[in-house]
Amino acid sequence: MTDVFISVAIIIIVGLLGSALAHRLSFPAVTGYLVAGLLLGLSGIIADSTVHSLTLLADLALGFIAFSIGSEFKISYLKKVGAAPLIITIFEALGAVVVLDLLLVIIGLPLPAALLLGAIGAATAPAATLMVVRQYKADGPVTRMLLPVVAMDDAAALILFSISTAIAQMLIRKGDVSLAPMILEPLWEIIGSLVIGAAIGVLAAFFLRRFKNDGDRLGLALCIIMGGVGIATIFNLSSLLLCMMAGAIFTNFSKQTVKLIKVTDAVTPPLFLIFFVLSGAELDVTVLKSIGLVGVVYILGRVIGKIFGAYFGARLSKAPTVVRNYLGFTLIPQAGVAIGLSLVAMRVFPDYGETIRAVILCATLVYELVGPLITKAALTKAGEIKSKKKIPPCAEVAKTGDE
Repeated sequence: MTDVFISVAIIIIVGLLGSALAHRLSFPAVTGYLVAGLLLGLSGIIADSTVHSLTLLADLALGFIAFSIGSEFKISYLKKVGAAPLIITIFEALGAVVVLDLLLVIIGLPLPAALLLGAIGAATAPAATLMVVRQYKADGPVTRMLLPVVAMDDAAALILFSISTAIAQMLIRKGDVSLAPMILEPLWEIIGSLVIGAAIGVLAAFFLRRFKNDGDRLGLALCIIMGGVGIATIFNLSSLLLCMMAGAIFTNFSKQTVKLIKVTDAVTPPLFLIFFVLSGAELDVTVLKSIGLVGVVYILGRVIGKIFGAYFGARLSKAPTVVRNYLGFTLIPQAGVAIGLSLVAMRVFPDYGETIRAVILCATLVYELVGPLITKAALTKAGEIKSKKKIPPCAEVAKTGDE
């Protein structure tokens, strides 16, 4: 136990140093956390077993991040923008899938493996993007469209992956496959997460009205997130979707959302720091040597698909020009969901599993390190980050105007 406490202390110190260096270089703090974690992992100072034992803190942080993203689903805003977030999500997810499927088949990858990698390409990691938005207090049409899009993106990825998996199995087994499990399992994961998350959000809104001090509000917030993550684990649901839905329902049923977010903002900065340093420590640079042409095509093809898909979706939904031009560049980060889907691919398709796993791990390494930088640059170009304003490296990371 003592070793764990010392390890957490080391993680926090390393994260603070990485954030300070990132600030000096005008990089997002999340990039500093990830690089610091990567170096910490390479140093071997903290054992891999200790890193894995701290996943509870990482899950808790991801739950808070998902809840915050969900709180952006305000009915008033959705009425204003209409179906634009949904249309853009469909197009940017399908854009990545279609481009990757075509390119991977062209370079000679077997069709079943291409379908699986293409479907995984639809997933986007919301955590790094949200941290950039929070650190720089970004606000504007792109930011307001980005948050609901990344919230819906993982649901789209799960659906597309289930469809691609069913097709891949039919190709391999020549039709001797049961479609029901392929369709029902992801549907259960999505619908179950949304229904239970909605119930938690309603209960949270009901109880918060009876709490008058910040200590009680913080206790309720911890209960929401821990309970949500725990239920998702027990019933094999998506903790991201569940906590996002809880945040969405809560923010529309309660007038005290700002009070709750204010309380959590006071305690979550070190939690987020630990989450991203741990994420960096788990990145494996050795996979770079096994990436090959397939990995290069995946990394570049997914970015192309996301950018053009988001552009056409924004154009079709008549979103502002600034959204068309810059939204796709903020959808590059990819992490947890993609890695999880690669594990499913390994189990279902052992012949292609190792290739898929290596490509996704390598892509995660690249996307997580480069994605926040590109997100910051895109939001700055869009005029939603005030570049002249100096922002302290750590204290501002988890602060938020409304998110």
